[in-house]
Amino acid sequence: MDLGKIMKKRVLSLSVYQLAILIALIAMLFFFSDSSLLKRLKYENEIRDLKTQIEYYRKQTETDRAKLNELQSSLENLEKYARENYFMKKENEEIFVIE
Repeated sequence: MDLGKIMKKRVLSLSVYQLAILIALIAMLFFFSDSSLLKRLKYENEIRDLKTQIEYYRKQTETDRAKLNELQSSLENLEKYARENYFMKKENEEIFVIE
């Protein structure tokens, strides 16, 4: 086949040359521009991960706030927490740490 005949073939009323340029432009728009499809998918994944982190830290904040209220509400709870986590003791006690 002659190259001239191939170029004169028409698909969707466009020549092969025009169709190739159109496909190249569409590819550039979707894959190489600032708002490309690949970047958009990457950003959507990041947003999903960040939303998951936000939810985790909200739950953690609620848990910590409840623990703080519990510690502030009673001296016995505060003393128990200090003994368990910081190995604090009364004057007449001895502490044995078992690991």
